[in-house]
Amino acid sequence: MAFSLAWRNFRRMQDLTLGFACLAMVADAILAWPVVPGGIGLKLTFIVAFPLFYLGLVAVCGLYIAKVRDFITRFVWITFKTGFGQSVISVLIPFAVLAAITAYTWWVSAHAAQGGQYPAGVFSGFGAGIGLLIVQAVITHRIQRDPIVRQELED
Repeated sequence: MAFSLAWRNFRRMQDLTLGFACLAMVADAILAWPVVPGGIGLKLTFIVAFPLFYLGLVAVCGLYIAKVRDFITRFVWITFKTGFGQSVISVLIPFAVLAAITAYTWWVSAHAAQGGQYPAGVFSGFGAGIGLLIVQAVITHRIQRDPIVRQELED
């Protein structure tokens, strides 16, 4: 049997949010590269390496530490059961939040060009957030394989 429309919409929302976040992070990195002071090594470290480290750390912890994975699985299931990702407003809110994070990251980068704080933290935080979105997307696809859950998700 096919999955319910609500589940397909929820799963699609999880995947699209992850995709949008990745694109936003890449766009921020491209826009920040010429603006942020420092050499290539410093920029690669703070704009690429640290975010990838935190992305990987969060993704590995979320997928391989049982208590964390179980907590996120419950969160994903409760989010679905409450209807999140199944209406226009609940789909637009994550994209608005990601757009705000992207704008903030760009603002911090532009401010660093004028002598402000270096944007290492915002890029690392963005990477960690994408790591969490990866965990949620993977768990969303995994839980539909459970026979008991699958019965509830099918039409």
